[in-house]
Amino acid sequence: MAVDLSPIDESLLATIANIHGMPKGAFNIRRDGQLVERHNSAYIEIETKKDNPGIDIRVKPGTKGETVFIPVIVTQSGLKDVVYNTFYIGDDCDIEIIAGCGIHNSSHAASEHDGIHSFHIGKNCRIKYIEKHYGEGEGTGARILNPTTDVYMDEDSYCEMEMVQLRGVTSTVRDTNAKIGARSKLVLTERLLTHDEQLAESNVVIELVGEDSSVQVISRSVAQDRSRQVFNPLVVGKAACRGHVQCDAIIMGDATVKSIPAIEAESPDAILMHEAAIGKIAGEQITKLMTLGLTEEEAEQEILDDFLS
Repeated sequence: MAVDLSPIDESLLATIANIHGMPKGAFNIRRDGQLVERHNSAYIEIETKKDNPGIDIRVKPGTKGETVFIPVIVTQSGLKDVVYNTFYIGDDCDIEIIAGCGIHNSSHAASEHDGIHSFHIGKNCRIKYIEKHYGEGEGTGARILNPTTDVYMDEDSYCEMEMVQLRGVTSTVRDTNAKIGARSKLVLTERLLTHDEQLAESNVVIELVGEDSSVQVISRSVAQDRSRQVFNPLVVGKAACRGHVQCDAIIMGDATVKSIPAIEAESPDAILMHEAAIGKIAGEQITKLMTLGLTEEEAEQEILDDFLS
């Protein structure tokens, strides 16, 4: 990459955004609260906000086949970075957005990044959004990530959002809110791993406001050691709509998991369902893999990787 990045920076970018070298197309790379490098494309424009730290990303109507990268990395201990990113996506777009934050903390002071993302999605769009969070470093300081995601979908659009938390995040409180227009669908998938004494809380509120709108909320998590997880999804049906919430968790060690799925129907034509399951790895699964030549640890890791994939 042409910009001045350390090996730690490059490793973080590879982990959270699969960036190796200079990305193609539009991108914005932020490090320790400052812009590192930015590039626009013919159809996607990124500009600095005038009222808050952060960026506005404007996607021209009819844009198809493009990917925009907006990763954030934090390597400065004691930093609290807050950023506001707003997407304005025109009608008839088909794009991919890759975000995420990686924190490397080598000190005793906490490092924190709070990303507030808003998506205004036009009519007849197909959007895929991937956000990965990751923490590392030999320091004892906390690695804190508190994301907020607000989604507003116009008519006849489809949006797929993958929220992934990898290892190393000490504490996270995630708030996700969405309003879904007529004949539009949101597929929201959360996958996270907690370990040691980490805390992860996720609060989701989805409002199905348009006729024939739909949402699928999927949570798959693994809680290890003494970590704690809380998942609070709420789907509100305000029209003829369909909503499904599914929460699955594997619990290990002395961890705790609390899943509180909720549905509210404000229309007689709303069809809403929820389900939740929490349990440990079945012993026969490990035994079966061990008969194939894996050690017990390898078998356990194989099961976890498959569950979170």
